[in-house]
Amino acid sequence: MTELPARRLLLVHAHPDDESINNGATMARYAAEGARVTLVTCTLGERGEVIPPALSHLTGAALGRHRLHELTDALRALGVDDVRQLGGAGRYQDSGMMGLADNDDPYCFWQADLDEAAGYLVEVIREVRPQVLVTYDENGGYGHPDHIQAHRVAMRAVELAARSGCEIAKVYWNRVPRSVAEDAFARLDRDLPGLRFDKAAGIGDVPGVVDDERITTEIDGTAYAAAKAAAMRAHATQIDVAEPYFVLSNELAQPLFTTEYYELVRGEPVPAGARETDLFAGIEETR
Repeated sequence: MTELPARRLLLVHAHPDDESINNGATMARYAAEGARVTLVTCTLGERGEVIPPALSHLTGAALGRHRLHELTDALRALGVDDVRQLGGAGRYQDSGMMGLADNDDPYCFWQADLDEAAGYLVEVIREVRPQVLVTYDENGGYGHPDHIQAHRVAMRAVELAARSGCEIAKVYWNRVPRSVAEDAFARLDRDLPGLRFDKAAGIGDVPGVVDDERITTEIDGTAYAAAKAAAMRAHATQIDVAEPYFVLSNELAQPLFTTEYYELVRGEPVPAGARETDLFAGIEETR
């Protein structure tokens, strides 16, 4: 049996590109430090809005296949080589934005049976045996049905895996502290006249913004800023990058964060007034 690395991190995301935007610097850092970094992507983002006109012909399954190639390139930039599609490639399809008829597609992730989908993730957990899992909060960060479902599946899988002896020591949700977002948008407002982007997003467009006191952990990814930007550029159908900013299909500029923030929701509590600087803080490294 192959010996597992001492540190093992599992990230659960809804679509290709979410990993690079939310956790690119974190993934690159831990991969460089020798941790096993595993990404599970729940859909291929078949209903994503395509930015480049030259790729606008891509829709449905063809777009999903293209985004899978983008994901491969993005993870190469981050130094990560372990990526899984939940239940296999194409098992669950993109559900579209909340409130659209796409949400009713019986094959979309939003309609997935929770325990069945969580069961697929438990299989990964049993193989990888991660000590740390990262995913979204109960609103999926910003209310997208696939993000909400990814949260539900991840949290249910943590529960089911623990029952079979594969307990995950720490679970984190992606966050951005309000003060950091406010400062970043103030800089963006000043920089906007010199950018190729015309308009700025607002704090409400950034997933996971919460009051500062909810932040338990911050990962300094400054040394991996270039890797994160390269990974985001690899998702060319979805992201246009002009460091230190980027836009999605709404063409509204927002900051590219290289320090990434988290809220610990399962595991040993962080002392009041302190912040972790390591997702594995307090964990005895086991193989």
